[in-house]
Amino acid sequence: MNILILGDIVGRVGRRGVKEVIPRILEKHMVDFIIANGENAAGGNGLTPEIAQELFAAGINVLTMGNHTWDKKEIFTIINDEARIIRPANYPPGTPGQGYGIFRVNGKNVAVVNLMGRVFMAELDCPFRKMDEILLELQDVDYIIVDFHAEATSEKIALGWYLDGRVSLVFGTHTHVPTADERILPGGTAYITDVGMSGPLNSVIGVKTNLVLQKFLTQMPQRFESASGPYIVSGILVSLTEDGKAENITRIQYIEGE
Repeated sequence: MNILILGDIVGRVGRRGVKEVIPRILEKHMVDFIIANGENAAGGNGLTPEIAQELFAAGINVLTMGNHTWDKKEIFTIINDEARIIRPANYPPGTPGQGYGIFRVNGKNVAVVNLMGRVFMAELDCPFRKMDEILLELQDVDYIIVDFHAEATSEKIALGWYLDGRVSLVFGTHTHVPTADERILPGGTAYITDVGMSGPLNSVIGVKTNLVLQKFLTQMPQRFESASGPYIVSGILVSLTEDGKAENITRIQYIEGE
């Protein structure tokens, strides 16, 4: 099983990037399933039904989310019914949407789980204990993929070790900066702290640089806007064996014009 993971899609530039890059990746690599984080896809904050459908039409099979899940009120019209949109599972009970989904791919059952960290983030339920609960619920599943949307690298690495040997892949999202620590852990779980961003190249994690600089220089409130210009698309390709373990994880990156 070959899985393509694309980093946080940021705004119009990020959407254009993934739509142009996915066909290029499929020409070079055999890919069975595509997952992308979509919580910034609508103007840099949130997701709308129209944009979700745009991304599904581009070939993405599942969209995971994060702390910007609820930023666009339109999400409430589809979050309960669209199985391909997965929000963090460790939101409190009763929160709309689903924290994981099981998808049939080439005769195999692939579970996709979304969790959110708590260090420098909202105080949600414990992601470690929530994942333990989910693992008890996942029956007859061949592969388990986890998007850990978190700020602190230590928390992400800790979850990777916590789940080593129990899931196929743990990948981090949220910081929009790809890390160079992709590896296969001793128990056979593929891991990377952050897969990076699919968004504006000349920006500060997707936001117009002048707005971010003003924020840092003045400490005054700024209304952030997604940057324009060329895109960067970051992600990983992961190969999984028949027994649910990882055999390869490779970082990928595409920059418009290169």
